[in-house]
Order: sequence, then structure tokens, then C-alpha cells
Amino acid sequence: MLFKNTCIESLAVALPDAVLTSAEIEARLRPLYEKLKLPEGRLELMTGIRERRVWPAGTRPSDASAAAGRAVLAKSELGPEQVELFIHGAVCRDMMEPATASFAHRKIGLPPTAQIFDVSNACLGFLNSLTIAAGLIESGQIKCALLVAGENGGPLVEQTLQTLLTRPLDRNGIKPFFANLTIGSGAVAAVVCHRNLVRGRAHRLLGGVARAATAHSELCQGDTHGADSLAMQTDSEALLIAGLALAAETWRDFTTLTGWSAVGVNRVICHQVGSTHRRKLYETLGLELTKDFSTFETLGNTGSVALPATLAAAVSAGAVKDGDKVALLGIGSGLNSLMLALEW
Repeated sequence: MLFKNTCIESLAVALPDAVLTSAEIEARLRPLYEKLKLPEGRLELMTGIRERRVWPAGTRPSDASAAAGRAVLAKSELGPEQVELFIHGAVCRDMMEPATASFAHRKIGLPPTAQIFDVSNACLGFLNSLTIAAGLIESGQIKCALLVAGENGGPLVEQTLQTLLTRPLDRNGIKPFFANLTIGSGAVAAVVCHRNLVRGRAHRLLGGVARAATAHSELCQGDTHGADSLAMQTDSEALLIAGLALAAETWRDFTTLTGWSAVGVNRVICHQVGSTHRRKLYETLGLELTKDFSTFETLGNTGSVALPATLAAAVSAGAVKDGDKVALLGIGSGLNSLMLALEW
């Protein structure tokens, strides 16, 4: 994929006010820890995640997406009436039908002429939405899109806590549930448009590559678990090994397409899983950790929101500057990898 005219005109996040620390999670799991003789502090020690955010009970993914959508339009030089495409690209959805984009579209106040739909692809939904919007912009079908993602990981964490405290699990039995405790909540939105609509600096999406390794599609699986509840099980060790192999293949294709190298990239933004995943990914790709910018320490893994929200945080912190070559490295369950080149 190569793009000439697609830009990220503005980017914004919306985060819950409530914070849930790893220490608080382990305090609730104290009976399990005592039974299995597990040391407290292992959750933060193993993942690097100190805390994550939690939406109020009853918050729908469309509520979160709409909050981010309104925030990005408040920053944008473009108005809602110019939006021709609207995508909700998150793991979480309000319901199976209609599309969550329908609810968020109404809550934001977007025009009836905008084409709307959901994109679901585990943690890559927002990045996939970027490429879809870019393709429509490059072909001349649209000039402006609004992309959103709103993830609500609270129900998954709560269901996991109940499972761990009520089922007779041993040390091996708790492993498939451990990754669930790293999940956080948040929302992100971007206005993506043709460069002719940009006033000021054009943050160009240059292109990218995608690869799939669906032989590993069973390593991480999540689904609904009754009313307003979620469940997920992950083979974290196998997922890490397979993910690193897929990332190496995708990075090879990415550098070939873009002509970029590990040395030439100014900033790298990865999907936010945890400290071990980050370290091993950078070692595998030959990237310097000094080029990383992370948010998992305070936000946890926020699914499709994680990478774009981290990009927004990096821009806000001055870690991404005008003209920087930014590599967006996305890896999601499936397995799928999507790596995009951004000239900020």
C-alpha cells in the first residue's frame, strides 16, 4: 500500500477518570494468591503495567467513541458536515446489530450523507480503518473521514476476577486468564483527509504492509459472557513467539516497501501490551528502545485504541516532531500484523 495524498489532520483521545491499579487488582485476588502461594506485585513486575482506566458502569463503546469523536472535531479545522466516511474500528461493540458506528454517528452529530460502518479485527481495527479511508481518499471517492475506536475493558477484567476467585484453578490453570488483567479502557479518534484540505503542516500517511498468520488464530480468543460481560483466554507464551515471527516478516516487507531502516526511523509506536513484549519486539527487529514511546504503564492494553492513543500522547509530549518518520507497528490476535509509515 502506497499513499500520496492522505493525511492525519487531527488526533484526540478520551479517557475514563477512574483508575484501577495493578495493586488493587491483586488485593482483590488475595485469596487466590494465598492459596497458590503467589507473591503480590507479580502483575506489575511481569507486565510493567501500574494501572489502567475504567469507564463508569453502563458506558457503551459508542459513548466512548463519540466522546473521542467530539474531541477530535473540536481540534480539527474541518467541520462535521465535511465528514463523508465514519468508521468505528474497535474490538468492543454496543451489540451485534446495528453497527456501533450507527450509535456513535448520532451521538457525535455527523451528517446523514456520511457512509458508516464498523471494522473489527482485534487490536488492528483502527489501523485497518486508516488504510480503508486512505484507499477511498486516494481513489477520489471521498476527501474526509472520521475514524473512532472506543474500548471498554472493564467487563472483561471483572469477569476474569470472578472466574479466578470462584473456579478451582491451579498455577497452570490461571495462565490463560492472566493477560485479561492487563486490559484497560479508552477511546481515540482521527480526522483523516486529502492533503488539499489541510491547513498548516500535513501529517502524511505514506503507506504500509500487512501480513496474516492465521495458523495461530486460536492462541487468543474472546467472546461475550452473558449480559454486559466478556471472556477471553490467551496462550501468552505461544502468542508472543508467533507474534514476534510475524512481526519480523512484516518488518522485512515494510522496510522494502518504504526504504526505511531501523536507523532511519525517528520514532516507533507499537501496540501496547507490556514491557516484555516491547523489549523482545525491539530486539527482534533491531530497533533501539530509545525510539519507543509507551503508554501501557498507565493505560494497560486498550485494544484497538492502544497504538493511535499512544501516537496522540507522543505528539502531545513533543516526542513526535514535524518531519519525523514514524513507524506504526500493529500486531493483533488472528494473528495479523499491519505496519504503517507516517511522515509527521
